[in-house]
Amino acid sequence: MSQIGGFFELWNPVLLLVIVVVGYMYRRFVAKGKGNSAENETVSVSQQISFYIGLALFYIGQGSPINYIGHHYLFSMHMLQQTILYLIVPICIWLGTPAWMMRSLMKITVIRGIFSFFTRPLIALFLFNMLFSIYHMPLVMDYLMINDLSLFGYHTVLLFTAFMMWFPVFCPLPEMNRLNDLKKMAYIFGNGILLTPACALIIFADTIIYDMYANVTVPFAHLSPLDDQQLGGVLMKIVQEVVYGATLAYIFFRWYRRERKEEDDMDLIETQEGLNNQGGNWNRA
Repeated sequence: MSQIGGFFELWNPVLLLVIVVVGYMYRRFVAKGKGNSAENETVSVSQQISFYIGLALFYIGQGSPINYIGHHYLFSMHMLQQTILYLIVPICIWLGTPAWMMRSLMKITVIRGIFSFFTRPLIALFLFNMLFSIYHMPLVMDYLMINDLSLFGYHTVLLFTAFMMWFPVFCPLPEMNRLNDLKKMAYIFGNGILLTPACALIIFADTIIYDMYANVTVPFAHLSPLDDQQLGGVLMKIVQEVVYGATLAYIFFRWYRRERKEEDDMDLIETQEGLNNQGGNWNRA
């Protein structure tokens, strides 16, 4: 391969149109509170920004040249795509999803059943990491890379399990929030451990393990195929550590602020009770 694809292959305008439509629908019916179930719940500016960032990153990962180059030329670009789609996009979308919207979806029996099962922490944790590790087995990935329909199907399943994996951490619905903050930190730590073997397989391999990238001529890069393969593993590991570290920090400081607020409220109540008792003593005097 020595020629880069055309405009439609590099930029996927059809996907861009879909993203724009989804963004418009979110703006029209969710952000402005015009949905039938919005009631008095508002969508904050930070939620809106998070959702739009998620849509933009999804297009960057799936519809920009990163997708084409990662599929045909550079394994490192493919791994960058994976980190964007599975480690970052779901977080942004869940943070931008209001509770009333999820409650509306949960009224549909099938959707409620799917979420009830696949968002159980242990199932969500192991399912995504198992499928992600299987995907990066050489025999599996070599087969998927030359079968577009199978690749699309596997990526769809991976994206679904990624959303399910992040749901217990960034759950929009308080009534479905199965984990307290300490358990969420342990959950993220477990994710980091389970994702490590797939990265290690790639980083420490001393030969090309994927046929798709073994004999590719890259006209715009100065990396050997082996260096490109190892760079892909390093990129995945670094981004994973950054995302998981940021998530742990987010959860920890949210838990810390809540604990401090509860302590301050208790101090205020005790102070008020002390003043009331003192006032009663003065009245009796």
